[in-house]
Amino acid sequence: MTVLEDRIEMAEESGELTLDLMFEWLEKMPIPEGTKVEIVGGNIFMSPQRHTHFQIVFDILEQLRTTYSRKRLASDVRIDFPGHLNGFACDVAAVAERSVKDDKGRWRYQDVEFVAEVISKDTAANDYGPKKTAYAVAQVPVYLIADPYQGKCHLFTQPRNGEYLSELSVAFGADVDMTTTLLGLTLKTDEFPRD
Repeated sequence: MTVLEDRIEMAEESGELTLDLMFEWLEKMPIPEGTKVEIVGGNIFMSPQRHTHFQIVFDILEQLRTTYSRKRLASDVRIDFPGHLNGFACDVAAVAERSVKDDKGRWRYQDVEFVAEVISKDTAANDYGPKKTAYAVAQVPVYLIADPYQGKCHLFTQPRNGEYLSELSVAFGADVDMTTTLLGLTLKTDEFPRD
């Protein structure tokens, strides 16, 4: 048993398992390139990125550049969210102008203004379930799910008491109107591919 495995076992037994310890362990694993890794509710999820997924993420990032500078955008970068061991690698995250990174060089969830997740079959339940709840608890003002299997975007706004009060579903090809949100833009989905 390695020293790190020893530390993880002791942390589990004492109830002091942390995201930092879990990610430290993951960094030492032979994870294939192009695989997204995140921790949702203390469970580790790994999924290979598909080309459809990449195209939608890239399209969203390009459109956000009208509102956000490159320095305020992130993709597949760890951000810790409220709840038990939630270290998410959001497909797209946009942070507020006033944002500063914490002492570990990570964005704080309190500064996240927008999150987009592109559905993968194996992790769809996370995006529609515990991650949506965590984003609402964190008061992320705008959460977008792009679902290439349904061919729809789901826009969630007005987080309150751990849930989003407003939901809008838009078929791929139509515009997602976010002009009344702090993003102040309309997201074009006509080039979003389907799976």
